[in-house]
Amino acid sequence: MARVELTPLRPWDDFFPGFDRYAKPDVRDLPKWNNRVVNNLLYYQTNYLLLACVVFFTVGILNPVGMFMGIVVVSLVFLGSVWAGENRSMIKDFKQQNPTLFVIAVLVASYFLMSLFNGVMVFLFGITFPLLLVFAHSSLRLRNIKNKLENKIEEAGLKKSPMGILLEVLGQQEVRLQKIQELLERKVKEGL
Repeated sequence: MARVELTPLRPWDDFFPGFDRYAKPDVRDLPKWNNRVVNNLLYYQTNYLLLACVVFFTVGILNPVGMFMGIVVVSLVFLGSVWAGENRSMIKDFKQQNPTLFVIAVLVASYFLMSLFNGVMVFLFGITFPLLLVFAHSSLRLRNIKNKLENKIEEAGLKKSPMGILLEVLGQQEVRLQKIQELLERKVKEGL
C-alpha cells in the first residue's frame, strides 16, 4: 500500500492563470463535470487547503467560539454520516448512487444544527465559503497534462493523498477503482 503524501503546492500561475484556462462546465454531462471536479480536487488539494485555512482562520479570529462550535458540529455530522454510510444499507446505497447529494445532505444537516446554536453566519463564512470557493475553482478550471498524469498515478494506487482518502470515504473514487479493476481483468483475459 502506498503511503499518504500531501501533494506539492502548485505555483500561483498554474493555480490561477488567465481566463483562457477556465471554462463553464457542461451541466448536461454530469459525469464529465464530476470527473473535472474530482481531478482538480486531487491535483490542487494543497492550494485548496491553504485557501480554506486562510478564510477559516480569518473567521476564527473574528469569532473563535462560533468557529469552534462550527468545527464540532460539522465534524460530528460528517463522522455520523460516514458511519451511517458504512453501516446502514439504505444510506450506503444512496451514497453510492448519489455521492454529490450525499455531501450536500451533510452540509445541509450541519447548517440546520448550526442554526439551532445561532452560529449560521460563522458556518456560512468559516466553513461553507471556503468549500464554495474550492468547488467553483475545481468546476471551472480546465485540466492540464500534469494534472491528468498525477491523477492517473493516484487512481492506480501508486500514491495516496489526503484528498484521495477523503474522496474515497465520500464514494467518489469507487467508480474509478472499479473501472481500473475491470480494465486490468480484461487485459489478463486477453493475455490468456
